[in-house]
Amino acid sequence: MAEVSSSLLEQLKSCIVWSWTYLWTLWFFLMLFLVYILRVPLKINDNLSTVSMFLNTLTPKFYVALTGTSSLISGLILIFEWWYFRKYGTSFIEQVSVSHLRPLLGGVDNTAPSNSTSNNGDTDSNRQSVSECKVWRNPLNLFRGAEYNRYTWVTGREPLTYYDMNLSAQDHQTFFTCETDHLRPADAIMQKAWRERNPQARISAAHEALELNEIFYHWRPLLQPLQAKRRTQNGINFTMCATAYILLAEEEATTIVEAERLFKQALKAGEVCYRRSQQLQHHGAQYEAQHRRDTNVLVYIKRRLAMCSRKLGRTREAVKMMRDLMKEFPLLSMFNIHENLLEALLELQAYADVQAVLAKYDDISLPKSATICYTAALLKARAVSDKFSPEAASRRGLSTAEMNAVEAIHRAVEFNPHVPKYLLEMKSLILPPEHILKRGDSEAIAYAFFHLQHWKRVEGALNLLHCTWEGTFRMIPYPLEKGHLFYPYPICTETADRELLPSFHEVSVYPKKELPFFILFTAGLCSFTAMLALLTHQFPELMGVFAKAFLSTLFAPLNFVMEKVESILPSSLWHQLTRI
Repeated sequence: MAEVSSSLLEQLKSCIVWSWTYLWTLWFFLMLFLVYILRVPLKINDNLSTVSMFLNTLTPKFYVALTGTSSLISGLILIFEWWYFRKYGTSFIEQVSVSHLRPLLGGVDNTAPSNSTSNNGDTDSNRQSVSECKVWRNPLNLFRGAEYNRYTWVTGREPLTYYDMNLSAQDHQTFFTCETDHLRPADAIMQKAWRERNPQARISAAHEALELNEIFYHWRPLLQPLQAKRRTQNGINFTMCATAYILLAEEEATTIVEAERLFKQALKAGEVCYRRSQQLQHHGAQYEAQHRRDTNVLVYIKRRLAMCSRKLGRTREAVKMMRDLMKEFPLLSMFNIHENLLEALLELQAYADVQAVLAKYDDISLPKSATICYTAALLKARAVSDKFSPEAASRRGLSTAEMNAVEAIHRAVEFNPHVPKYLLEMKSLILPPEHILKRGDSEAIAYAFFHLQHWKRVEGALNLLHCTWEGTFRMIPYPLEKGHLFYPYPICTETADRELLPSFHEVSVYPKKELPFFILFTAGLCSFTAMLALLTHQFPELMGVFAKAFLSTLFAPLNFVMEKVESILPSSLWHQLTRI
């Protein structure tokens, strides 16, 4: 019974919505009819004649001022619409119309939660869209103190956005803290430090945590009995604070050498904590959480040490550290250490080892990245790029190896279409952000920043890319309801990239958005009114004759309809109705 009543209520609501959506035209024509019937008592004809006489007395200067003012106002609207479109990717007038007028006309709000009648296909597509627009930690992110801050000192620009740094703060709290930190004084200080927005406050807290550790180890002989007693009572344990060294290495160190020195100190402390928590991880949930935290800390330190070695020119040492780290912790794929390994192997020109890594990670069941796709394309282009010539290929056709290379480039460009412009130096590079959006402009910047040198090292690779990358867009369906080799390109990349990338960078947008209707409309209106103002100023008499002819032609059908209606409904109808 309840289901029947709810269905009837829904049908009633739908009928009301339908009536307000379509019956407004009937109300409009009814109002026009009433105005026509009441034209005599309202003295509409007299008022119209008075207005026409007033307009005839106006000089051409008035019309020049009118059209000039209209052109100025429409030009200002055009400038604002263009600025809003370049900044936010949409029309301001269209956005306001959709958000405010659509509900009044009975439209459905897209932000409302879907009802039970939505099918599984829509749900899957929504899930896919959300997963495609997930923001990832940049595996090759730079050091904040030694690289990002130095850029700020030289240029006066901030390379990182607040949104990007806020995501990093959340990552640090996830990886470097646990529920039992309040039981250890130094870790409790660091737990607060990772939440601080002010960099100097974070650095001061890290120094305070290290000073607390030094005080403990100085008085360790006297505090050992107290430590053992408290450990048995409530789990308090004084340990070396590895996360404090991590923060100082990331944010206070001004050179890579200094950062490496601090990370080596962090490694000593992290190994001690890891071995201790590994022995106690099965004693309870708190110990297990602490061991998970210590594992994340140790992996992070070793990965950053390997990156320091890579930046200081010890590439073979960095490769060995990355391989050992991947063997020791094979399940921690969230750090994407294989992308660091691929970049280091390309620097060594160990292409066979690069192919071996790709064979493991370029799998259909694993998430893709620009590094995976474009490195695979680079290896296949390397086999043919030194002898490739577009003129010769157009005469004889592509060989099997050349076809494989072109298909690999098309696959990479479909995954991330923003990369070729940076590799071909058609767009200027900036420092990569700490987080990237896969298939977005932020990922393209992060890839090209580190891998452009590897493409330049392979003779003819950039030439092959230049000749073939634009052919990808002829293979992708338009409009992009479905992709070719990957899922359809997500529509949320532009918004996320604008949050991740600094304001001085022009975000690359794909697919190119067509100009909104209101920008074209205001541009046409501005041009048309400016032309009318100029012509009226130069040829006032001729424009007056033209305007009268245009208006008479425009109102001719209306006059014809009114004459016919007048023959059917005479003007004395109102008096007859009042007499009745």
